[in-house]
Amino acid sequence: MPRLFVSSGLLVAGVLAGVILSGTLNRTDTGNAASSSAPAETAAAAQPPVAQGSAPDLTIAAERALRSVANISSTSIVREPVFRDFFGRGFGYTQRQASSLGSGVLVSADGHVLTNAHVLRGGSTQMPIQVKVVLSDKREREARVIGIDDATDLAVVKVEGDDLTPITWGDSDQLRVAEWVMAIGNPFQLSQTVTIGIVSAVGRANLGLANYEDFIQTDAAINRGNSGGALVNRAGELVGINTAIFSETGGYQGIGFAVPSNLARRVMNDLIEHGMVRRGTIGYVRFENLTPAVAAELGLEARRGAFVWEIDPQSPAYERGLRPGDLVVDFNGQAVADYGQVTRLIADARAGSNVRLGIERRGDRITIEIPVSAVQPRRR
Repeated sequence: MPRLFVSSGLLVAGVLAGVILSGTLNRTDTGNAASSSAPAETAAAAQPPVAQGSAPDLTIAAERALRSVANISSTSIVREPVFRDFFGRGFGYTQRQASSLGSGVLVSADGHVLTNAHVLRGGSTQMPIQVKVVLSDKREREARVIGIDDATDLAVVKVEGDDLTPITWGDSDQLRVAEWVMAIGNPFQLSQTVTIGIVSAVGRANLGLANYEDFIQTDAAINRGNSGGALVNRAGELVGINTAIFSETGGYQGIGFAVPSNLARRVMNDLIEHGMVRRGTIGYVRFENLTPAVAAELGLEARRGAFVWEIDPQSPAYERGLRPGDLVVDFNGQAVADYGQVTRLIADARAGSNVRLGIERRGDRITIEIPVSAVQPRRR
């Protein structure tokens, strides 16, 4: 497919996601190394008092949330080449079973469990052939895969059984930096482990962990095996699904990431109702963050936005006038800070609608209206 791109010497504009950190970002599964809402509870009544200069008493909140966090194990088939040619291309394939261990959160009384996509896949790109869930009361259940969304690294499985205790949903949009949270999961197969910390940041993106990024950052200890586990607030409400850590050693170093509960709930509902997550697209456009070098060479006045580095000339975006070198500074009137934000806004746009992009092009400001179509699921 032909694509147009910026051909100047400004490749520095395409800083790879994840380089902003001086170590490595790791998903927190063990792997081979490594919808219905619950009945609402009164959050205000559940908030424990906090004495000045001390941590809150989170015992009641932990007891509530622990009942809803489960162990998840999966088995997948991994296809590996037996031989490679001089160009490194594989031929003569063999298959082996790969196992993965992680965590999950029971989110509905009828047995829906949220986890991470990488927990289920176990290093494979294929659907798992077997998934088992061990509930907090040690009951083991075979689970049916409802859907997997690689773009957010989320997945939903379903178990059958009576007396299931779902977690209470929290509102991740209400999280504030320095708010107390707990991470609950099964690190290193140590079931029902609780760690405490604070919200270090919200809205983290451009990390290279997933195509659709909007992470909560926390310093609550998250380790391998915590993937898919719960991040809960002081009321014991689910505010995130633990997904990854930043680490130079492979272990906990005080920086963990969780998918916000509001995003996870939206993804879960789409997977349950439609078998896939419905997202919008304006065709292939590669956005990058704006750098001072790019701004200076192209004569751009703005210092924030999403820079169009490459575009498919047959895309709706190109047909409506978007070009390489354009800087997207607002989306439907909302200011755009970086490429991660505009990517999320396009994905969240409803298919059949139009979006208005405010563009700066060599000092001129223009508005382009582009139709949104539905992203078609990839065939595996």
